[in-house]
Amino acid sequence: MKKRLMNKNLLMIAVVLGTVFGLNAQNNMKKKEIKQTAGRDVLGIFAPEFAHLNDDILFGEVWNRQDELSLHDRSLVTVLSLMAQGLTDSSLQYHLQSAKANGVTRQEISEIITHAAFYCGWPKAWAVFRMAKDVWGDKLQTREEFEKSTDYPIGNPNDVYAKYFIGQSYTSPMDAENGGPVNVTFEPGCRNNWHVHHDAVQVLICVAGRGWYQEWGKEPVVMTPGKVIAIPKETKHWHGAAKDSWFQHLTYHTNVGANASNEWLEPVTDEVYGKLK
Repeated sequence: MKKRLMNKNLLMIAVVLGTVFGLNAQNNMKKKEIKQTAGRDVLGIFAPEFAHLNDDILFGEVWNRQDELSLHDRSLVTVLSLMAQGLTDSSLQYHLQSAKANGVTRQEISEIITHAAFYCGWPKAWAVFRMAKDVWGDKLQTREEFEKSTDYPIGNPNDVYAKYFIGQSYTSPMDAENGGPVNVTFEPGCRNNWHVHHDAVQVLICVAGRGWYQEWGKEPVVMTPGKVIAIPKETKHWHGAAKDSWFQHLTYHTNVGANASNEWLEPVTDEVYGKLK
């Protein structure tokens, strides 16, 4: 009972910390000002009032209310609204391109269109998918695209611990010297070796992308934004990105004892990692 309560408290702390850090990151993000001239360019003489409402109100004011709703989420709402109406013209093309520029990932748009297909209609989904595939393509998300999809910085190459990783990882400490977490980013396919935290509990909070966590002898666990894992002391495990996605998590240690240390073990082989989908 005591152990269950401890784990529950750890998870609650992790969720609260994740929420606070997320809000702070959003508040500190540099706002991207949206400017639109299409209304005046096309209808400035024929319909000046409509052009004003389009450029100055819709895009000038509504789209710039980023404290209330991010550009990422506004793009999703707009794409789904157009899809629901069956509008697959140049306006949808524009908003799909804007969605990508605002950090919406290929995985996100694919899942969103698939989900909406059951409510908006299968033919509409096919039409939107054809346009979305042209915008995102089949290539993996670039670093620049990933940076637009997360509120947290990628940081610097994780050179100190590079020998314990397969692939490239990055770290960005968040006041770690005073007990804050470390932000760790994994490129697609990157993972760390099996390792054990002695006399300390490690907490992982996924904030962006898609990754994996696995304990020795157990099935791997998918990590997506909001997933929190408290890794028990003396537990052999590894974590890293999915093959086709960047992955970013915050991590910190709690219940740290006097004999706390980290023991790095063997790499996660391609045979083990290659089975994950």
